[in-house]
Amino acid sequence: MLAVDLLDLGFRVFLLLILARVVLSWVPDLAHRFPSVTYAVWRFTSPVLDPVRRLLPPVAGLDLSPIVAILLLQLLVVLLREVLFSLL
Repeated sequence: MLAVDLLDLGFRVFLLLILARVVLSWVPDLAHRFPSVTYAVWRFTSPVLDPVRRLLPPVAGLDLSPIVAILLLQLLVVLLREVLFSLL
């Protein structure tokens, strides 16, 4: 059960980081006010968002990579949760 709880916690934290990146991209003044936070958020989320962004170009000027990344991560968490429950 601990492994499943840690998986859920990690997913929630990463989801918040992706949402923070979206907000920081919408509000540039906020990003400039907190450069160390912005750098950390970009650094943690780039390994997931950049490959999605390369495969999915912007649609009407909107970057849909955070939505796709969240959906893919949710699918991964569900699959990993099932595997962990089957092992317990």
